Amino acid sequence: MKRLPIVIMMLVAGSFLAFKTMGTATPANPPSKYEQILKFVGEMLSQAHYSPQNIDDAFSKKIFKKFMGDMDPEKNMYLQSDMNALKKFETRIDEEIKGAPVEFFLAAGKTFNTRMEEASTMYNEILAGPFDFTTDEEVMLDGDKLDYPVSVAEKKERWRKKLKYMTLERYTDLLDTREKNKGKEGFVVKTDEQLEKDARERVKRIMDRTFERFRFKFTDDDKFNVFVNAITTTMDPHSEFFPPVDKRYFDEEMSGRFFGIGASLQYDDGNIKVASILSGSPASKSGELQAGDIIQKVAQGKEEPIDLTGYVVTDAVKIIRGKKGTEVKLTVKKLDGTIKVVTLIRDEIVQDETFARSAIVNTNGSKIGYIYLPEFYADFDRPNGARSYIDVAKEVIKLKEEKVDGIVIDLRNNGGGSLYDVVQMAGLFIDEGPIVQVKDRDNKPSVLKDKDRNVLYTGPLAVMVNEFSASASEIFAAAIQDYGRGVIIGSTSTYGKGTVQRNIGLDPETGFSMSNSDLGTVKLTLQKFYRINGGSTQLKGVYSDIVLPDNLEYLKVREKDDPDALPWDEINKSPYSNWNAGYSLETIKQLSSQRLENDPTFKLIKESTEWLSQQNDRKYSLQLSKYRAEQQKIRSTIKQLESLMKLEGQIDVAALPKEVNRWEEDKNKQERFNLWLKGLQKDIYLDQAVKVMNDIIGQQNLVKAKKAEEPTKKAF
Repeated sequence: MKRLPIVIMMLVAGSFLAFKTMGTATPANPPSKYEQILKFVGEMLSQAHYSPQNIDDAFSKKIFKKFMGDMDPEKNMYLQSDMNALKKFETRIDEEIKGAPVEFFLAAGKTFNTRMEEASTMYNEILAGPFDFTTDEEVMLDGDKLDYPVSVAEKKERWRKKLKYMTLERYTDLLDTREKNKGKEGFVVKTDEQLEKDARERVKRIMDRTFERFRFKFTDDDKFNVFVNAITTTMDPHSEFFPPVDKRYFDEEMSGRFFGIGASLQYDDGNIKVASILSGSPASKSGELQAGDIIQKVAQGKEEPIDLTGYVVTDAVKIIRGKKGTEVKLTVKKLDGTIKVVTLIRDEIVQDETFARSAIVNTNGSKIGYIYLPEFYADFDRPNGARSYIDVAKEVIKLKEEKVDGIVIDLRNNGGGSLYDVVQMAGLFIDEGPIVQVKDRDNKPSVLKDKDRNVLYTGPLAVMVNEFSASASEIFAAAIQDYGRGVIIGSTSTYGKGTVQRNIGLDPETGFSMSNSDLGTVKLTLQKFYRINGGSTQLKGVYSDIVLPDNLEYLKVREKDDPDALPWDEINKSPYSNWNAGYSLETIKQLSSQRLENDPTFKLIKESTEWLSQQNDRKYSLQLSKYRAEQQKIRSTIKQLESLMKLEGQIDVAALPKEVNRWEEDKNKQERFNLWLKGLQKDIYLDQAVKVMNDIIGQQNLVKAKKAEEPTKKAF
C-alpha cells in the first residue's frame, strides 16, 4: 500500500524521536558507518516494526544462518572448519545490532575472500582438462540439502561436479546446434572433442567473470548490505534495507521512464532474477516472463548472447535496456526449472495502456463484461491523476450501457497498490459497510468502510485471482467473498501478503520522517490487514471458491513458503450484512466441479505441473545419455503444458463497440490492444470464469422464475 494514515506516520515519527535519547554514553571511539547503520536499523526494528522479535541470542542465531547461506548458497566456498571458527559470533550479532563493534560480517567476509581464491585455483585446474560424460555419476546443486565440505579435497570434488554439469549443459546445446545445422552452407562442423572444449571455455569465461566480481566488486560495503538485509528480512520478508545507490536505482526502476522490457530485477544467490513485471510493458504483454524467473543470457537481436552469471543488477540492466524498437532476447530459467528464450521489443512504458480496460464475452446468448485491472494504481502527485477505482467505475458504466448479464474482474498477477482505491472499488459493488480491518503494533484495529450507500453494479460478479494476486487484490477478493457478493475463481489461494510497508530513511536529524538518507533506507513493515470476518489475509491469502489447476500451484512462490513470514491470526469480526446473491454458492461449486471432472485438460495441467515441480527436488545426472533423456522428457512436458494452456477453439471476446478502434491514431497501441483481445480468446481460465458466470445467471433466473410462479399457485 502506498500511503499510511497520518496518525500512523505520527506514531512512527514519535517512536524514532526517542532514538536520540538511547545509548547516549560517549563511546571510546566514534562509531563507524556500519555501526551507525546497524544501530539505527536495530532501533527501528525494535520500536516501530509491526511484530518485532526480541533481538537476542535466538534472533542472532537466525541471522547467522541466513547470512552464511546468503554468502555461500551452494556451500562450495566455506569449509566446515570455517563455520566452526565463525560460530563464536553466532550469539554476538544481537550485541552488534545494539551498538557493539561490528565484527561478524567482516570476519566472515575475510574468510570468504580466502576461500574464494582457493576456489579460483580449483576451477582453473578442473577446467584445464576434458570431462568424461560417459561416467555414471550425479550432482546435487541444492545447497539446502548439502553440508559444508569437511576438507579442501571434498570442496574441490564439489566444484568438479558443478563445473561438469555447467559444461554438460553447454555441450548438449552445441551438439544440438551441430545436428540442426549439418549440411548448411558456411556451417563449420566440429568434432565432439572440439565441442566439449568449446563448452569448457564458455564455462571458464563465466567463472572468470564471477570471480572477478568477487575480487573487485563484492566489497565490504556489499557484504554489509547482505548482512543488514539478513537482519531485516529475518524480522519479516518485506522489511528490507536499501543503501542509497540501490534506493535511487529502485526509484528509477519504479518510474518506468526508460526504453526497455519493463521488468524490475534483483540479484539473488548469484542470479539476475525478475522481481516484478511492470503492467503494460513489453515483458507484461508477452506473458512469457514472471516474477521469480532467472535471466541467464541476453542477446541483442541476432548477436551472440551474453551470459549473466556473475553479473549484478546494474550491469544486467545496461545490456537489457537499449533503443526503442530494438530486439532483445532473454534466455530465462522459469520457476519450474525449464529454460526458455523470450524475445521482446524494447519500448517506452506508456501509462495509458496500463490502466483498467474492459471487453465483452458473448456466450450462450449471454453478454459477459470483462474488466482487467493490472494493479491498484493511484497518482498521488496530481489531484486529477489516474485512480484505479475511478477507472474501474468508468468501465462498469460502459459495460452497463452494453447491458451485460454479468461482470468478471481479472486480478490475476495484480500485486496490489493503493489501500484507499481498493476500499472505494469494493464500494462500487456493495451497500455501505466495512471493507478491511487494519491493525498496528498497538493491537487497536481500525475499520476502513465504504460510506456510500449507492451501488454502481448489482448484477452477477466473479473475481479471477492466482498465486501472484497480492495485498490490495486480496483485500478486494476477501471483501467480495465475505459479503457473498461474488465468486472467487482461480488458484487454490492467493499470494498471502497481508502486511504494509513504508520507506523510512536512516536520518535521525529529521526524526526519520524522510524516505531517503545518506546512510540508507529501510522499507519497514508497520501494519497488518484483516478481513471483515476477522481472519488475516497474511500467509493464507484468500481461498478460491472455484479452484482451477494452474502451472504454479506446486511451486514455492507464495508468502507461506518463506520461513520468516509473519503468522496468520485473526481478530474480532466487523459487523456486516450478507449480500442477497440470489443463488447457492454450493450449487455453483458443484456445477464447476462436475465440469472440471469431465475436462481432461485441467487434469493434465495438474499432473504436468506436479511432475515438473518435482524435477527441481533431485540430483542431476552427469552422464550424457541420461542427461539428454531427462531434458527431453522435461521439454516434451513443457511443450504439452504450453499447448494445454491455450483453448483449442476460442472464446468470442471483443472490444466494446465504441472502442474497436480505441487507439486508431497510434497503430502500435492499436495492434497491442488487438493482441490483448486475441490472447483472451485463447485463455482457458477466462473460459472457465465465463462458464461459472453462466451458471450464476442460470441459477438466478431459476430463482426469479420460482418467485414469479408463487402468486399464480396461491390464486388457484
